[in-house]
Amino acid sequence: MDDALADLRARLSPVTGTEMCSVASAAGRVLATPVQAARAHPPLPNTAVDGYGFAGGRPAGPHTLPLIAAVAAAGAAPDTVVPEGHAIRILTGAALPSGVDTVVLQEVVRVGDRSVRLTGPIKPGANAQARREGGTEGQTLAEPGRRLTPADLGLLSATGVSDVAVRRPLRVAILSTGDELVEAGQSAAPGQIYDANRPMLLAQVAALGHQPLDMGRVPDDRAALRATLDRAAAEADVILTSGGASAGDADHVSALLQDSGSMALWRVAIKPGRPLALGMWQGTPVFGLPGNPVAALVCTLVFAAPALSVLAGGDWITPQGYDLPAAFEKRKKAGRREFLRARVRDGRVEVFASEGSGRISGLSWAEGLVELPDAALHVQPGDPVRYIPWSGFMGG
Repeated sequence: MDDALADLRARLSPVTGTEMCSVASAAGRVLATPVQAARAHPPLPNTAVDGYGFAGGRPAGPHTLPLIAAVAAAGAAPDTVVPEGHAIRILTGAALPSGVDTVVLQEVVRVGDRSVRLTGPIKPGANAQARREGGTEGQTLAEPGRRLTPADLGLLSATGVSDVAVRRPLRVAILSTGDELVEAGQSAAPGQIYDANRPMLLAQVAALGHQPLDMGRVPDDRAALRATLDRAAAEADVILTSGGASAGDADHVSALLQDSGSMALWRVAIKPGRPLALGMWQGTPVFGLPGNPVAALVCTLVFAAPALSVLAGGDWITPQGYDLPAAFEKRKKAGRREFLRARVRDGRVEVFASEGSGRISGLSWAEGLVELPDAALHVQPGDPVRYIPWSGFMGG
């Protein structure tokens, strides 16, 4: 699996164009160019609390400072000078007047007639934010490839940035193949099944921050599949198919990609998953995913998610997991990376009772995956295992 991911990563580069976007509407968008602060933040030293400001700290013991007849408020020009040994009433967010570098909270002082009494020790600079502490003018705040978070928007806005250059959303065409598939709600013959992969993958692609395009279901007919792939290539930046990715007589996805001269059928040492067809259709990348629902989702998270991120102009996604004690026993042979549907309860990792790749109920039950290494392994209750929550595959 590691070799397949390294090979895949080496093949990829962004395919989306760029556009300008207001910061207010840029959440979830991928930066196309670096962003520099338009202004220092804060532009002047200020206070983080309501209280009383003065110069320097104070040693242990009681202290009484005379109050000047002024109040420093947020938004007001800091044109007051506070004499040494005096204090001023100051409100949250206010710029520090001349002669103030320390602020004590109003809850811990006693205010008398034109004086304030406090108890040390108090560190110099307490409750004060230095000028440019959050960033200097011209400082790079974010690099290309970053998917902007709500916190990023706050930082950019605080430093005066109003617009950013972002990548256009990656359009991902999704289709299911197979004569056995019917749409949920339609009548199904005894040998038919409802299409679970397409709704699942459409939602997963949207959750990854891309624009899903529904290409519908395609029967086991090469002419119909060719026409659908033509339409998908004209409308999308990348195509995801499920089913037909192996090398059997009815595996038309891999056959068409092979006929086009741009197909690589990977037999990846992964469970569930294994067959993964990669190719190009009229210049558009195609990911041929397995047809079994569990394998389709696992391959989407493990292979397609990082690939789509790079195609969208973002960073390669490395799944973020952590070690937790197992609440299960499992023996595995050497030779394949294995992913088990899992969830965490009481600080321990449970796994779904069945490992069958058609048991889609296990995906709904699970809240993430346990990743077991390629080597032979005997996991016993209490042993540490790597648990990756669904969010760990999302990046950002």
